Amino acid sequence: MKTIRKIYDWVLHWSESKYGPFALFCLAFAESSFFPIPPDVLLIALALGARKKSFQFAIICSLASIAGGLFGYGIGHYLWWEGSAYSGIAHFFFNNIPGFTEQVFLSVQNQYDHYGLMIIFTAGFTPIPYKIFTITAGAFDINLFNFLIASAISRSARFFLVAGLIWKFGKPIKLFIDKYFNILTIVFTILLIGGFILIKYII
Repeated sequence: MKTIRKIYDWVLHWSESKYGPFALFCLAFAESSFFPIPPDVLLIALALGARKKSFQFAIICSLASIAGGLFGYGIGHYLWWEGSAYSGIAHFFFNNIPGFTEQVFLSVQNQYDHYGLMIIFTAGFTPIPYKIFTITAGAFDINLFNFLIASAISRSARFFLVAGLIWKFGKPIKLFIDKYFNILTIVFTILLIGGFILIKYII
């Protein structure tokens, strides 16, 4: 936990640097494939420092995260297997990336079988570690175009929601987001999934 806290503090310090937007891009890209700290941390800090640029930061974060998701997909598709066995890259992730175990990897495969791309959307919007799903999607040859669409919608919705709250309410909303972010994203995801299901039945 101390290591994670140090990484968290290191991420936050970029909000006071002129390189903050570039750091946000790098963080959002990396988080989609291997980095443990979500980009929301830096997105919130940057948006609080320049509220008029909140949506610019959301665009940076969204594009970088989508690109990082494609990178994660590529890791899974091209580097994950050696024949039918796990590659050295796979073992590195299992042994070194927090929360990324073989058991979790196989569990995600089962979720793909049951829920399809809806699980990508859910992982992209909620606090579930997105990297696990991007890599697993590549490893199990999930349709790339569908994966990209689900990633683009979910990642953008998440970051624009955060940026919009900061733009509208400013600093007071930060405490609210810190306290209830997980609940908010889960509720919002349920509502969106419900909307998709309703549309499906209507059409």
